Amino acid sequence: MSDERRYTDDEVAEIFEAASTPVVPRDDPADAASPTGLTLARLQEIGKEVGIAPERIAEAAAALDKRRPPIPRRTDLGMPVSAAHIVDIPRPLTDREWSLVVADLRQTFGAWGHEDSQGGTRMWWNNNLHAVVEPTPTGYRLRLGTLKADGFAMNRVAAAAIAMSLVVAFVGGKPDAIPGILAIGSMGAGALAFNALRLPRWARLRERQMQDVAERTLALVGSTPRPEPA
Repeated sequence: MSDERRYTDDEVAEIFEAASTPVVPRDDPADAASPTGLTLARLQEIGKEVGIAPERIAEAAAALDKRRPPIPRRTDLGMPVSAAHIVDIPRPLTDREWSLVVADLRQTFGAWGHEDSQGGTRMWWNNNLHAVVEPTPTGYRLRLGTLKADGFAMNRVAAAAIAMSLVVAFVGGKPDAIPGILAIGSMGAGALAFNALRLPRWARLRERQMQDVAERTLALVGSTPRPEPA
């Protein structure tokens, strides 16, 4: 069984509509009866028959894959503390392609990181930031994600400071201690406000970076067909 990404009839129609206006021929009984859809290579073959360049088919397929519903962010106290992006790819990456993706990751995120391979899975990670190419039931996917650990820590410290200042204010304490307690509470509130401003910006930046890496990976896979084994 082929491990390439397969596209359903609806996806096929959308890809060809995006790539060109001609109607896709459907006179191949094997294609029409296929329960799992068509591969990118088969779509490109069909495209050639109607005068559509394989590059246009690959670009349209990449655009379709890029529109996967966004992954919900993990939140803490209502603030985003995670970012992730997943995109399907039609086949596993070659060693050279993986090296190019790793170089792209290092440049995009400004981190050297580490890489490893286990079976059909390739991994790159730098602390909580990670990128994984892994098999799926229908092909392969590139999965990127990260977690803002210091966002959790700052929220916990800030919440504790505010709680402590409230307890002292309501329970009562020495008058000369009140200014210090209020200062601690103010620092906690300031830390929460700081997180409320920076964490959404951080999440948007990371998601945009991940989408860019995914788009370049799809373009790389579409423009350099995997060589057939000898």
